Amino acid sequence: MKEVNPKETARAYAFEMWMQAPMPMVTFFRTLDVSRLVLISRRKGPKFNKLMCWCIGRAASGIKEFYMLPVGDKLIRYDTIAVNTIVADRRGEVSSCDIPFSNDLRQFNDDYLRLTRQVAETCANHDLTDSMVIGTSALAQYEIDGAVGMYSGVFNNPFLIWGKYRRRWLKTTLTVSFQFHHTQMDGAHAARFLNALQKEIDTLTV
Repeated sequence: MKEVNPKETARAYAFEMWMQAPMPMVTFFRTLDVSRLVLISRRKGPKFNKLMCWCIGRAASGIKEFYMLPVGDKLIRYDTIAVNTIVADRRGEVSSCDIPFSNDLRQFNDDYLRLTRQVAETCANHDLTDSMVIGTSALAQYEIDGAVGMYSGVFNNPFLIWGKYRRRWLKTTLTVSFQFHHTQMDGAHAARFLNALQKEIDTLTV
């Protein structure tokens, strides 16, 4: 990762417009068809949340805006991305775990299992400071229609939140909220990411 001059990037105007804005975060909502993820999870064993995290990483990896992030008052370009998941630890509390994204689902699965187990046992967060981390929060036991993340001025990373998926007559759906910093990307990039996420879900093979 390295600091870049915003004026030499495609985000020059956005950096000037949004870096000092009191609320630079934007939230999109999208209802996804997750029927395939549910089917694969039931038949072949991988947990739904793990598959969802991999599809998020896969969709984001094809969009160059995900590799650049405002950090403090600087613009940082990253070489890699990671997906964060929240882990229930042995104290009965929650800890944070960054999983390096790999296009190889088996490698991602191995890293996911190893790192979440480590975090659950040690009760210590696992942070990847050299990757652009996509935050996630799965409230899988609860039915929610959406959530808007809090902006603290510290965590500028893109962030997805979802609740319990809903079974319908012909498909299973999941409503996700996607929050992003306007300096990092515009609405068209965010919408393209959500479209790509649906495509990755629809074409997932295990």
